[in-house]
Formats: sequence, C-alpha cells, structure tokens
Amino acid sequence: MTEPDATPPSRRRRDDRSGAGAGPGAGAGAQNEQHEHRPAPAHAAGRPEAADETTTRAAHTRARRTPDGRRTPDGRRTTDGGRTDGGRPRGRHSGGVDDRFTATEEALGALAVDGAGVSASVIDTSTGKALLAIDDRLVQPVGTLGRVLLLIEVAAQLQEGRLHGDRLQRMARDTATGAGLWQFLQEPVMQVSDLATLVGATADAWATNALLTTVGIDAVRARAESLGIDRTALIDRVRDRRGPDDAPDVSVAAARELAWLFRGLALGEVVDDAVSNRVLGWCSLAADLSLVAGAFGLDPLAHRALDHGLQSVAVTGAGAGVRAEAGILRGPGSSVSYAVTVTFTDDSLQRRLAVVEALRTMGTDVLEVVHARARR
Repeated sequence: MTEPDATPPSRRRRDDRSGAGAGPGAGAGAQNEQHEHRPAPAHAAGRPEAADETTTRAAHTRARRTPDGRRTPDGRRTTDGGRTDGGRPRGRHSGGVDDRFTATEEALGALAVDGAGVSASVIDTSTGKALLAIDDRLVQPVGTLGRVLLLIEVAAQLQEGRLHGDRLQRMARDTATGAGLWQFLQEPVMQVSDLATLVGATADAWATNALLTTVGIDAVRARAESLGIDRTALIDRVRDRRGPDDAPDVSVAAARELAWLFRGLALGEVVDDAVSNRVLGWCSLAADLSLVAGAFGLDPLAHRALDHGLQSVAVTGAGAGVRAEAGILRGPGSSVSYAVTVTFTDDSLQRRLAVVEALRTMGTDVLEVVHARARR
C-alpha cells in the first residue's frame, strides 16, 4: 500500500471509485477542513433498509422500545423476549456471523448471557456486504457517540456559509465538567471549527454543548432524518447530572445504522463529499482507542497517517453501564465499517473489564479481516 497523494478531494474521489487508496487528511481545526480524510476505497454506496418511522420519535420522547420497536415504558419483559432492566434494553443474542467473526460472536454472546444488551454490525465498506450482525437493529444508549450527528450538521452549515468565521463564547449555560479540554483552557472564545476539533478529538463536553446551542438540536434531528437515519439520535446536551425532567441519555443508536453511517462518510456520501471529509477529519483525531480500536496497535495520539498499512477512524461513547464504538478500519486487503454497543450492569470492575475484553476481541477479528483479501 502506497502513501496517500495530494490529489484534490474531487479528483481523489473519482480515483477512489476506480480502486485507488485514500489519504489521511491534514491538520486539525480550520486546516483540516479542506483536506480529505477517507480511510476506505469508494465504491457504490448502499443504505440500510428503512426502519420503523416511530423509533427516533420514541428516542426524543424518552420512551423505551424492544428490539422490534414496541414500547416498554415500565421496563418489564415483553412477550417476544426483549426487556429492559433499569431502563436499559437487553437484546436477544442473534444475527448473522461471517466465520471470521466466531470469536467476536462468542465474546459478545458471553456478555449477553450475563445480562448485557449487545448490538454489533460489521460491513465491508466497498461492497456493503454484512460480515457481522448481532441484534444490529437494537436501539441502545451510546453515551456521547451521537456527537457524530452534531458534527455532520456543523460541517454542513460551515459548507453552506452559515457558520463561516463564527466565534463562540464559553457560556455558563453550556457548562459540563465531563470529557474534554476547553474547561481547562484560558481562551474563552473559540472558532466553530476549533470547537468541532475538540469535540472530534476528546468528545469535549463544553464544546459539544456550545455547538449544539448554536446550531440547534432540531437542526441536528432534521439533518439525520434527511439522511435516512431514524434509529440513531442525539437527544440531549451533555449534563453533569440528569434530573427527572431530563432525557435519560445523551444519544441512542442501533449498531447497524451507525456502521452504515460511517460507511457513508468513507464513501463521501453523507450530505456530500466535502462534508463527509470534514467530519472524518475531526473524528480521525479521536484519542480514545480503549475499546475495539485498542486491538489495532495504533498510537492513540497520532494515528491519522497509514501505519503498517492501517488507517483508522474510531469514535467511542461511554457512560454508567454503557460502552459503544463506531468507526472505519482500512487495511492492506480491505476496509470495513463497524459499530458495537453494549449496555451492562456496571456494579463491579470485573464486569466492566469483561466488556472491554470482549470489544477488543471484536477488534482483533476486524483487524484480521482487513489484512485478508476481501471476499466477494
């Protein structure tokens, strides 16, 4: 595999569709917005089948649903075997598995037996073929992983010229002391593109809230709907504490839809080529490689360029009893888009480490797949 060239994005996309490689992108912030970061060859795109139209509305109104979309507001087991425990969905362990993901199936299956809600999807980025599908339509909390939808809307508004040159003030109303760096910086005013860089790199809570206040959560939802996304939603800002009148989670998602979303980003088809590149540029800075991507052997602080033939974009979400990741891994043999969400009872370090170990097992399988020649 050769190092990426400096061909302009529009020309590069045509080259990618004929089988050429893609570049890692450029620097952070405003500098990376005009450069391509596409870790997968671009071929004909696909889209998952339409899901229940009411799913996103249910997420917005905070109603819980079983894997087939029926409400379970009291958290009790339903007649089809789905249930929620303490508000967390517990999915049935079922789906299709490529024989190269046997270890993943066993590891995630063990979590499901222990009571965890498990949803996973792996898709060949070039062909759209499903390599792994485990309860991949199950909607589960994914922590702040839904920030990808926010970044898509920010990138689209920048492309349209609506946010060009805007500088945002750090406001008390957007305070959140979770992840991120802005709360520790002396600079109280930052460019929109710089805040998006912080969100992509560190899931910065204060920057996330500032951007969400600026573009509006309704705009984020409308953009998602225009992209055919109806099981994945950013439903609230980041909060230090959630009261009875707040949404129970920042965002929810189905693994299948997340995997297809990242495939669309890799193919340059989320809004358009420029918006997809910009979002991938921000997400490529993500420093959390503790879950699936922890098996790839990459430098967590510098992994944008090709490294042993690998190029990765991985975005994570976490919370009490929640671990989730979605991304793209390009290797010498093929490229895959993947997503996995796990909800579990986080009552012991042993249980939490079991989840991390299972997700890294999935990462090992993903790594082996992209090193092998793609199956047609």
